[in-house]
This record gives sequence, C-alpha cells and structure tokens, in this order.
Amino acid sequence: MSNDPSTENLVIERTFDAPVDAVWRAWTEPEHFQAWYGPEGASIPVATMDVQEGGRRLICMAMETPNGPMQMWFAGEYREVVVNQRLVYTDGMADEDGNLKSPEEMGMPLGSPAETEVIVELTDLGDKTRMVMTHVGVAPDSPGAGGWGMAIDKLAAHLGG
Repeated sequence: MSNDPSTENLVIERTFDAPVDAVWRAWTEPEHFQAWYGPEGASIPVATMDVQEGGRRLICMAMETPNGPMQMWFAGEYREVVVNQRLVYTDGMADEDGNLKSPEEMGMPLGSPAETEVIVELTDLGDKTRMVMTHVGVAPDSPGAGGWGMAIDKLAAHLGG
C-alpha cells in the first residue's frame, strides 16, 4: 500500500436513500456486491468474500473490449470489519487463484502500487446512510477513480435511489 504522504487518495462521499444495513450488505454480501461493483459495462462473475478480519476476498471483473472479452482479478484481505460502520480491505491485481501480481505484470505504469487499501465508513442517518469511501493509493484523476464514480452510481441505483 502506498503510505507516501504525497500520494493523493480518492475520496467519494455520498448519501444514499437507504438504511445503513442495506448499504452494508451491498458492500459485504456477494450477490449484492456483484450487482453494482465495477464501471459501466463490467460484470462481476466471481465475488468470494470472507468478511471478517483476516478474511480473504477474490473478485473477477469481466468486460467486453475492442479486442474481445477481458477478465481482471482482484484479491485482498479484510483488515477491519465493524458491522454497519466501517470496512477496511486491501485490494490488488491478482490471478484467478488470488495470487497478487505486480503492477508491471499487469501493464500498469512503473511505480504503481501493488496493493491499495479501501476504507468504507458508514453513518446511520435513519432512512438514509452517509458513506465516505477512501481508496488509498488511487489518484482522484486516475482511470480507477472514474470507474469508482460509475460503480457508486450503480450502487445508488441498486439501493433504489
């Protein structure tokens, strides 16, 4: 993970018209996560999520590209799990067995982090939920940030508003 203080981190704040337990399930239950995660046009055929501290996650993102179908695998570990409040996990590009791959192996620019950290903080506002998602090591002007923006819009639609 990038602990370089000069690295900007992506922060997305959003208030959803859904109770906190529904937003929590969207982040932690595979069938809900698969419904919204990823940019427009992507699907999540595999989401293995052992949501407990030290538990592993393995996600497959599939999409059509001009060169044909493509799959990207992401793996990580849950570092902090406070139900309906806070979720922290690592995220890195991997093979289908969950073995992390170097950014260079994946065609990423030299110096890209091999592993990043996602922090999801939820605030119960009754029938609404405030979410602050921070992706440590992802710049706000990166392609990954654009993908997150689309995914969070899909999350809002999944939650019904």
